[in-house]
Amino acid sequence: MEAALNKSTNVTWHHSNVRRADREKLHGHKGAVVWFTGLSASGKSTISHYVEQILHDLGCSTYVFDGDNVRHGLCGDLGFDEVSRSENIRRIGEMVNLFVDAGVIAITAFISPNKKDREKVRNIVGKENFIEVFVDCPIEVCIERDPKGIYAKALTGEIDNFTGVSAEYEPPEMPGIVLKTAKSDYFLDAERVVALIKEKRLIFSS
Repeated sequence: MEAALNKSTNVTWHHSNVRRADREKLHGHKGAVVWFTGLSASGKSTISHYVEQILHDLGCSTYVFDGDNVRHGLCGDLGFDEVSRSENIRRIGEMVNLFVDAGVIAITAFISPNKKDREKVRNIVGKENFIEVFVDCPIEVCIERDPKGIYAKALTGEIDNFTGVSAEYEPPEMPGIVLKTAKSDYFLDAERVVALIKEKRLIFSS
């Protein structure tokens, strides 16, 4: 996988005549990444879409990158072994970095179990542009929910390298916000995230 990253030679970065600050002024907010991380069935996707809905209603330019959705195309060639997972997150990191430059608030919902991969994204987009949201839900609750039936398959060995069952999840040490979702109201959780975005003055006016 690393070798594949070094195949592009004789390429030059072309700078736009429009600055990021100009795009942000047009949008009325800064470009940023709101990175949701947590176990499968913890509530990442649902909350991230609520966050987008609230921000959209405020007039913000947003886009949600969902873990399942990107594997239909951009990352459809990747598996779920450790190397593939790392490459999956790297690709998303590079993609959302372009969205930040475009002045868009990119919202992501990925298990992203490894600290080093999340840190890689933070370094790609810049720590000042990165908000890490830890969706903290006990594995027992996630297994009970199991909306896709994948925990059942993982527990019987039908699925290998499944985070929380046969692969480790490394929780963030200092996330921007922690959402404990075992019994929480997802929309209220989303409002807490939006409140943090406002607190960080990412939105110029709302």
